Amino acid sequence: MAKKYYITTPIYYPSGNWHIGHCYTTVICDALARFHKMKGEEVYFLTGTDEHGQKVEKEAAKRNVTPMAFIDPLVAQLKDMWKLLDISYDRFIRTTDEDHVACVQRIYQRLYESGDIYKAEYEGRYCTPCEAFWTESQLKDGKCPDCGREVTLQKEESYFFRLSKYAPAILKLYEDNPEFLQPKSRVNEMVNNFLKAGLTDLCVSRTTVKWGVQLPFDKKHYSYVWIDALSNYISALGYGTENDALFRKFWPADLHMVGKEIVRFHAIVWPAILMALGEPVPRQIYGHGWLLIGGDKLSKSKQEAAAGELTDPYELVKRYGTDALRYFLLREIPFGSDGEYTGERLLNRINADLANDLGNLVSRTQAMIAQNFGGKLPARGPVEGPDGDLIAMCEALFEKVDADMGALNVPDALADIFAVISRANKYIDETAPWILAKDPAQRERLGAVLYNLAEAVRICAVMLRPFLTKASAAILRSLSFDENAGFETLRFGTLAAGTPIERIPPIFPRIDVKKERAEVEKFLKERHAQTEKAAKPSAPASDGAPMSEGKPEISIDDFAKLELRVGEVVACERVPNSKKLLHETVKIGDKLRSVVSGIAEHYTAEEMVGKRVVVVTNLKPVKLCGVLSEGMILCAEDAQGNLSLVSPERAIASGGAVR
Repeated sequence: MAKKYYITTPIYYPSGNWHIGHCYTTVICDALARFHKMKGEEVYFLTGTDEHGQKVEKEAAKRNVTPMAFIDPLVAQLKDMWKLLDISYDRFIRTTDEDHVACVQRIYQRLYESGDIYKAEYEGRYCTPCEAFWTESQLKDGKCPDCGREVTLQKEESYFFRLSKYAPAILKLYEDNPEFLQPKSRVNEMVNNFLKAGLTDLCVSRTTVKWGVQLPFDKKHYSYVWIDALSNYISALGYGTENDALFRKFWPADLHMVGKEIVRFHAIVWPAILMALGEPVPRQIYGHGWLLIGGDKLSKSKQEAAAGELTDPYELVKRYGTDALRYFLLREIPFGSDGEYTGERLLNRINADLANDLGNLVSRTQAMIAQNFGGKLPARGPVEGPDGDLIAMCEALFEKVDADMGALNVPDALADIFAVISRANKYIDETAPWILAKDPAQRERLGAVLYNLAEAVRICAVMLRPFLTKASAAILRSLSFDENAGFETLRFGTLAAGTPIERIPPIFPRIDVKKERAEVEKFLKERHAQTEKAAKPSAPASDGAPMSEGKPEISIDDFAKLELRVGEVVACERVPNSKKLLHETVKIGDKLRSVVSGIAEHYTAEEMVGKRVVVVTNLKPVKLCGVLSEGMILCAEDAQGNLSLVSPERAIASGGAVR
């Protein structure tokens, strides 16, 4: 029977303001999932979104839309980002999915019936962004100990989970299963900061927040984040239903990969819930470190403005490719520790490892086979000189990488692969095939050298499949080899003589770091300037000036290129850290569109809601202050700079064309 492997990321709050820090956990899990699939294991890889709670309810209310209308476009953005990064999840779960909601209700009912949930009154300091209650002693300088934001005193009737009851069992879990929580530093943190200090029972329902799962035994109460969010790991598998085949096959999870800021919930609260349900706990929780910029954790407020660095994953992939970003995240950051991000570090990794080592090896091997053997792989010859060392490293590679991946040392796994790549480049220098090519008597030896290089390239490309999903496929196709090949194909000597070897363009062209850094700096300045320009529309030359003054004449064909539609503003809010920008959600026909306008000095967010506006809908989308803008709302402006929205004189349905 094939082995099984179940891996999960935490479910994300879909903020819609993404940076590469959001990508880290999911890229790691994707590499692990792909690796285990290539080993022939049955793999289930789960990720998703955490959509309930006060945060979403308040943000939706600000925009005068339903929570679901607010959250749907953000979830779509997250899915687009995972597609961009080639994430191969088996299910994307949403806590608003019907099967998840039903599962959460069953869990609450079971815990209530067993006495592990009880009703009481709660009073505590609440952090809305973190969705966490804190005692006075847990606060840092009177603020949330996790995010440093302000907290509010809240008091309400709630249901509580008897978390304190399970403290001894969790301590025993750590003692009996030393691999359960990794790295070891997280164990010390959980024991010293929480378990030894004494666990308090956990608030698990709210009456003042309606955006959640309604409790089956008390309709006034709605789920409060952690039972709802954590249960996704088993609701996705059909837990508690007649169709629970996936649960029976894959539970307990082999690995919950989480950021260190939520280890407490996964390593204490989640095992306690499972113990209360009588279910086995996960085999391992791994709390990795953070991606830092300028010594601080990446956050929404520290994206491109932070230290002048480009952190937008869409733009990074556009400039350098999916594989380059994946490689940096997987290779550069010491696993389990914090890692520093700068654009220069990224570019140096691309140049040193991907362009110089891997790209150079592939290009030189293909070129020499094309030049000397007409693009056909020569025959394998007898082993001579340095051949044995290269072949031995290739044959030992899988075991090394397998051990690294089993220990979750992903950077070490990549280092082992690139050690073979480096050895193959050295092998070229040792064997000097350009000299062998000049001597007809050395043609057999030349063929053997190039065969060995082609096999080293192939084996490394197969090993790189979980990490560099696009480059590995391109390399294997150039060798006329199955781009979906598994680890069973790693035997050295698999390629047949006469196999067509295609010469392909450089898979990772070398980047001029100084020039690229200057271009990125210019790009960031232009992006910020674009934001300012959007915030301050151009004024006409003067009242009564000719309409075309300062602008070139256009033809009717030029005007026809514009697509103008009537839209209804269904939600609006100020853009954080901007005095001039408003972020509108505009309904155009049956679709919602995100638009950023520089009108905050003339209209409040509240008065914009419900207005009919004219929108340019075929503008190229841009991000302004990190917020996606998919169009432009038209305004008129007088000589004094007063703005007035352009609106239809009569009631026109949303989506109507403006001619």
